[in-house]
Amino acid sequence: MSGKLRVLLTGFGTFPGAPYNPTQPLVARLSRLRRPAFDGVELATHIFPVTYAAVDRQLPEVLAKVRPDALLMFGLAARTSHLRIETRARNAVTMLWPDAANTRSRKGAIAANADAMMFGPHTAKLLRAARLTGIDARTSRDAGAYLCNYLSWRAIESVNAGGPKLAAFIHIPLLSRRGASRRKGAPRITLEELVDAGEAMLMEMVRSARHSAAA
Repeated sequence: MSGKLRVLLTGFGTFPGAPYNPTQPLVARLSRLRRPAFDGVELATHIFPVTYAAVDRQLPEVLAKVRPDALLMFGLAARTSHLRIETRARNAVTMLWPDAANTRSRKGAIAANADAMMFGPHTAKLLRAARLTGIDARTSRDAGAYLCNYLSWRAIESVNAGGPKLAAFIHIPLLSRRGASRRKGAPRITLEELVDAGEAMLMEMVRSARHSAAA
């Protein structure tokens, strides 16, 4: 690998109830950005299958391959109309809903005798960066109890173990299609708006990672 700052962007595949996952085109668009702010930055991507086994197997593999300085993760929150910057990962996993491999967790916690783990103060900077693009973005203390929260937990574990310097998880809503009517309850955020917010947050992650490396 080169001496560039490395950022890993991740999304998820489809899962029961979500035959289309907009994190995939978002990650693809962000990885193709060419901006002066990204000079000296190497962007890598990974799309996780929505299974606990895939996260446990593939996250260590991709971290070992890419060796990212920062990890920016995206997941779908289909019942939320705004962008959610998660501030923590809960020590919780649902036993009700199976993953895409029809596997259910047999316990309601990820780790024994552990509290929630925080992503860090950089989440406030991500919120500010996203809001400056005009998108409806808010912080969240509850990443759910499904794969998004599970990946968040494993990612913070990797940060604490000396992996990436920073990690962040962003929940995105279902997207409005171009030309679709803005009926009540319909998705209001477009892919273009999401890419703009994603670019702003990515730039902030780059700045925060560089500051962390220099500290």
